[in-house]
Amino acid sequence: MATSFVDRRTLPDSAFDETPEYLAYSRLAIASVVLAILSPLCFAGWWFAIVPILGFVFGLLAWLHILDRPQQLAGIPLAIGGASLSAVFLLGGLSYQTMIYVAELPEGFERLSYSDLQPLEGDPDYAIPDAALAFHGKEVLLKGYMYPGDQTRGIVQFLLVRDQGDCCFGGNPKITDRVLVQLQDPNGISFSAGMTKVAGRFSVRDTGLSAMEGGVYYHIENAVVR
Repeated sequence: MATSFVDRRTLPDSAFDETPEYLAYSRLAIASVVLAILSPLCFAGWWFAIVPILGFVFGLLAWLHILDRPQQLAGIPLAIGGASLSAVFLLGGLSYQTMIYVAELPEGFERLSYSDLQPLEGDPDYAIPDAALAFHGKEVLLKGYMYPGDQTRGIVQFLLVRDQGDCCFGGNPKITDRVLVQLQDPNGISFSAGMTKVAGRFSVRDTGLSAMEGGVYYHIENAVVR
């Protein structure tokens, strides 16, 4: 059988161009799309805004990388779609959270935070700061977590503590991290492990007991859960 040979000198230069068999999709573009899909989480809380922020950043980076290496990477539509969708959810989520933040404060009430209740640096752990005394007798809104007790329904009085580490894992919150809440509704509420928003009249009264004995300094009375 005769074998034919081709003289390479007779072939055009284009026959020897090194063209890749396929283009790989940018991993950043894929990550951007995945984060964009998860971006609605930002409607659940401020802290989830990091998801669409990363989706937007990854999408832009993927776009730039693909433009820089067009013969190696593909996925510009994914990058643009991921960045765009992340941006839409970010703006929508932040707008929604802002509306909730504004609407949750009743007219005539002031926001109180646990940082206002803490002793100054260098003071004893049980010291009551002037910042807390300044809220005495005022209508306030405070966010915290219900300290679990034996009762789970019809609760009319409970401790509101600073974080879930104290309320949910057997810790004993320090006395400046606990607020005794007395609800105005005689039917009470059911226990919730999530964040609880309480609005009512704040007062500072030392019960004369230590934290270990169940003592409290801070009270919110005639309260409602929002």
